[in-house]
Amino acid sequence: MGPMSALTRNEAQLRAQLLDVQHYAVTLDLTGDDETFDSITVVRFTARTAADTFIELKPVELRSVTLDGNPLDPASLADDRLPLTGLTEGPHELRLDTRMRYSRTGEGLHRFTDPADGQTYVYSQMFLDDVQRVFPAFDQPDLKAVFEFTVTAPAHWTVLANGITTRIAAAPDGSGAAIWQSAPTPLISTYLAAVAAGPWHSIRTEHAGLPFGIHCRQSLAPHMDVDAEEILSVTKACFDRYQEKFTEPYPFDSYDQAFVPEFNAGAMENPGLVTFRDEFIFRSAVTDTERQSRAMVIAHEMAHMWFGDLVTLAWFDDIWLNESFAEYMGYQTLTEATRFTDTWTDFGVTRKPWGYDADQRPSTHPVAPTPEDVPDTASALLNFDGISYAKGASALRQLVAWLGEKDFLAGINTHFARHKFANASLADFIDSLAAHTERDVRAWADIWLRTTGIDTLTPRIEESEGRPDTPAGWTLAVDRRGSRPHHIAVGVYDRDPADDRFLELRELLDLDVPSDEIISVTGARPALLVLNDVDLTYAKVRLDDTSLDTVRRALSGIPDALTRAVVWNALRDMVRDGELDPHDYLTTASAHLPEEDDLAIVQGVLAFARTQVAVRYLAPEQQSAALATLTTIARDLLRRTEDGSEPGMRLTAVRTLVDSATQPDTIAAWLTDDTVPGGPALDPELRWRILGRLAVLGAVGEDEIDAALASDTSATGQEGAARCRAALPTPEAKAAAWDRLFHDDSLSNYLFSATAQGFWQPEQAELLAPYVTRYYPEAVALGARRGPAIGEAAGRWAFPAYAIDESNLQAGHTCLQDPDILPLLRRKLVDQLDDLSRALKVRTAREN
Repeated sequence: MGPMSALTRNEAQLRAQLLDVQHYAVTLDLTGDDETFDSITVVRFTARTAADTFIELKPVELRSVTLDGNPLDPASLADDRLPLTGLTEGPHELRLDTRMRYSRTGEGLHRFTDPADGQTYVYSQMFLDDVQRVFPAFDQPDLKAVFEFTVTAPAHWTVLANGITTRIAAAPDGSGAAIWQSAPTPLISTYLAAVAAGPWHSIRTEHAGLPFGIHCRQSLAPHMDVDAEEILSVTKACFDRYQEKFTEPYPFDSYDQAFVPEFNAGAMENPGLVTFRDEFIFRSAVTDTERQSRAMVIAHEMAHMWFGDLVTLAWFDDIWLNESFAEYMGYQTLTEATRFTDTWTDFGVTRKPWGYDADQRPSTHPVAPTPEDVPDTASALLNFDGISYAKGASALRQLVAWLGEKDFLAGINTHFARHKFANASLADFIDSLAAHTERDVRAWADIWLRTTGIDTLTPRIEESEGRPDTPAGWTLAVDRRGSRPHHIAVGVYDRDPADDRFLELRELLDLDVPSDEIISVTGARPALLVLNDVDLTYAKVRLDDTSLDTVRRALSGIPDALTRAVVWNALRDMVRDGELDPHDYLTTASAHLPEEDDLAIVQGVLAFARTQVAVRYLAPEQQSAALATLTTIARDLLRRTEDGSEPGMRLTAVRTLVDSATQPDTIAAWLTDDTVPGGPALDPELRWRILGRLAVLGAVGEDEIDAALASDTSATGQEGAARCRAALPTPEAKAAAWDRLFHDDSLSNYLFSATAQGFWQPEQAELLAPYVTRYYPEAVALGARRGPAIGEAAGRWAFPAYAIDESNLQAGHTCLQDPDILPLLRRKLVDQLDDLSRALKVRTAREN
């Protein structure tokens, strides 16, 4: 996408004043060659006054255009825009006959041939402006219209779309292809139109009088069948709970969920046809936390049927109205409606740090930026991050705690009633909330949603000696570095008199911050005091010296998992801020993870320890010892889980042992014997994980990788082989992987990411040194050539993140001086370089 094609907010506002778009009839022919497809679109719209405007499209070929039956010149298409000049006031019909290109990068109409069985599938991803790769559109969220698809596809395919689809006829050319027709949608935005076609394996049912379906490619059918009951039960339970919460009924005619290959995001909230990455159809063993994550995404996307689809943002400055609400509602509704009742612990230990980290980088932005801060669609793409999702959801959780759930839901339902099948802004939402409360929600929005950064809360505790007329006690005040008000709980804990490895909750104090009030408490000073206990606000918290000492000795003895998550986050933040030695974090993990029973905490702490502490915050000569510590933790967990009662914990331990191995012997024996002693079974995911680590260590070569691929010809197998080949510690393997990454434009988005993940390894710093400075100019050229999806992947996965030195930092900042870097790649580079700078500061502080 060139910079000239980015739609500006001003252009969108002018066009919205001019046009009322009623209907799109889109005809797609998917029976042609492997590279392109035919797309014919008829748009009915009304011009409110005589004027000029334009429609967007990105075709391989624009064959013909007619406006009200009169031909227009296809050659007038420039910068992905076709001008419509001299429009008269009144109704119009625009017909465009185009040839479009299939995508290999998850943008537009993505085409995938399954290496497992040769079957081909296509699916659309229209967001944010990729509808233009599939059919022409007046592409902005506040020009809603009705959509109907007519699709010609091979006879053995099934076609899915936003509305119920029907196979209506055979293709008239005698090819044996079939023609499918979708029911018209209600009014929806262009980016929400959707179609998916292929020989899907489908399971259909009915719920609440509506057709429900789940779909995946044929090679995944046995795996979806195993999990179908769980997927559908979560879907139905969340659907019923939303129907109870929201006064507006579900607004579409069906609810299909398609698990599709090589999907860039977690999922997409297309009305009536939600698309998910098909890694959510598990081929191998997973933990219950991973099942919970899948369930949360199901709940998140269903919330979008109201937040985003029924009521849609008017412009992309309000993307948080979609994502923050779906994130909050997904976790909360999953907790209320399903067996996954501890979701906020997972949110606290995995999602919330995503927001914390994003909010401390130079690229931070308000949850609700001003319209001027999102001047065009290219800048809008930059805000799909931990702030719009995790911070926004955290802010809403604080709003609910402050406002009360009853008034919060009443405001939401008023919002739906006022703006259904239309568009709304932050101001509209605040007006709806204000109708149901005496509290100043406008002031709350200004300070929580319009500001950047993260507050830090620190306790001040003073003990007071007892006197004859006054019992001994202590006082608490909270220092706040920041500007936001917080309504928090403060956990007061004492050591268990029977066993000082455990703690008991003495009381939970309610506290508003800031406050001039100093809380006086009778009794002994607590062993542990936890600000933001139960995790209701969004802030970093610090521990007083006594509490930090208690945490080191008794963290796993804190009775509630959510409180432990808050404490682990505090330790994580202290490491990142240079206030806690990374070795102390590993020591605490070593002492307490073997006793931890919450799987989300174990997985979250081990992930931070493995990917950040061990290989980024510690110097290279200390990394082997850090990995050995993680191996010891994994072995302790394996011993604990020998009885088979905690399969998820055992699987996590095995994964950690594999990923942290510094010697190949143990994991190589597992691969040779095709078993892990005591379990779990050596399934495809574990085989590729082990082979990948052995490749890093130089214990396998191309022959072993080829043999593994011959045994697993699936798409996942192809990705595993690409990752392993790129990880081999030879100059030839690195040169070949680099060439695939930066010079093979046929490489799909998933194979690109897999290759990049294998390429950079902290153990191979000397071998990889020549590629560090090469990365920047080649990544910029790649982004310009291949577009946002691959540009983002190049910034996320191909960045030299383990080269923690000044020369890498300087090369990166020099690169950022180029004004023509693809915006999404620039954003990733800014973030990566800030993380690199932080890691370098932590290392330097330790050395000094």
